[in-house]
Amino acid sequence: MASWSEFAADEPRLADGIRILLQQYGPGFGYLATVRADGGPRVHPVSPVITDEGLFCFIIDSPKRRDLERDGRYALHSFPPEESDDEAYVAGQALPVTDQGRVARLAARAGAAPHVDWRLFEFTVDVAMLARRDSGTAGGPGEGHGRPAVQVWLDPRAPGRRAGPTPVRQTRPARREPHRSAA
Repeated sequence: MASWSEFAADEPRLADGIRILLQQYGPGFGYLATVRADGGPRVHPVSPVITDEGLFCFIIDSPKRRDLERDGRYALHSFPPEESDDEAYVAGQALPVTDQGRVARLAARAGAAPHVDWRLFEFTVDVAMLARRDSGTAGGPGEGHGRPAVQVWLDPRAPGRRAGPTPVRQTRPARREPHRSAA
């Protein structure tokens, strides 16, 4: 499990692109997927906090907090920008932050209300993905609804992954030829 800081040190441009999409409206904004007790998915809007220390989220007493306390697996997806279909995705483990000094420092920075029953979680990064879409016409990545340019980072330290350089893939799907009927 890599911290956000470790991921960002390994792939700063990818981390910056994800951060920009998560913070495009000022404070962080995205959709958090958690695992319900019955194994099904649950999705919630959240305000993630990204600092030099890591990727965090203050979670109030709610089904999503109980999900994370029981099964820390999460996926976080950016809110779509108004001008494109660009998207960011991060998945890993949500870990409760118990260091009260760290909690207080991050709460002050994020403006977390002290009288609310929230808990702070740090999100590790096992997978990070950024997709930027071509317009399909004039313009470049991030300007339309065409083919995506995708960057993916997989934590090389995660169980089952081989040692070596961090695999960052940039892909573009193959162009499809127009369908021609046989006449």
